[in-house]
Parts: sequence; C-alpha cells; structure tokens
Amino acid sequence: MDKARNLQKAALESDTRFSEVLLETLDTLGWTIQELSKKAGVSPSALYKITNETRSPSLEVLRKILNAIREAEGMRAGNFIALIVTRRVLDEVVERSVQIGGETVKIREYPAATVEDAIVSSIRAERDGAVAVVCAPIVSPTIEKILDIPIATIVPKDSVTEAIKVAARKSKV
Repeated sequence: MDKARNLQKAALESDTRFSEVLLETLDTLGWTIQELSKKAGVSPSALYKITNETRSPSLEVLRKILNAIREAEGMRAGNFIALIVTRRVLDEVVERSVQIGGETVKIREYPAATVEDAIVSSIRAERDGAVAVVCAPIVSPTIEKILDIPIATIVPKDSVTEAIKVAARKSKV
C-alpha cells in the first residue's frame, strides 16, 4: 500500500494513528516538518500541532498533505478521467475532454483486451492520478473493490440494440 493511502487510512482510524503514520511517512521520505510545510502549503505550526496530537487536521489540510505525499511518490493527481475499454471502442470515441462545472476534464485512454488488462489498467489509472474511471459492466464490480476513485459503468443500450438487429439480420440469411 502506498504512503498516501496509508495516511488516508490512518486519518479515518484516529488522530493518534494519523500523527504516527505522518511522522513515519516523513521519516521514510527523509522530510522535515518544514519541508512538508513548503510542499503542502500548510503552516509548520499547524503540522507540529497535528503531529503532537493537539489538533485534528481539517479536510483542507488533509488534502494538501496527501497531495504533497502523492506528488513525492510520483502520483500527482491529474485532471483526467480514465476510459478503460477495448481498442475498437476507443476508436469510436471522438471526445477527448468533457466540461464539468466550467472546468475541462481530459479523457485518457487505457486499452484493455481482457478483464485482467482492465483491472491492471484501472490500478495504473488511479496511480497516474485519474479522478474517475469509466469501464465495461463486466469489470466494474471488481474495480470498485480495488480503487478509491469513482467508477462509472458503460451501459451500451443503443449498441446492444444495434448488435441484436445485426444478429437478427444475419440469422435470416
């Protein structure tokens, strides 16, 4: 499990556990409180209070700390949605970004030929910093158990209907 995920888990357990894991993480990275302060944009006094268990981190401070740790691990949060589907489906996708609340979110493609490929790609996408994953219904229940980011399942109503029509036409030949 990565350092940022360990910190998240510890934050949910208790302030004491978060403080312990934060100090362990800083030691592992070779960082001081001052270095974390600069990288996370959090005052050193706030970090000292958190590590001495006299203050709980606010959600904003927790996010800043986690983002600094993720960046140190090379997992800087990206502004993209991972699309994990077969190459054939990727060839049909025209849009490479979507507008959400006035912000442009890019779509990054992760081709997958098998269920195993899709699972590996979803883990890679999360580590790359994906904000969400879009995938096929056959793999989404498994991926939901593994990832900590939102999963959206493709529901191909029109394409299923079209495939049934093609099959019906072919069966009459």
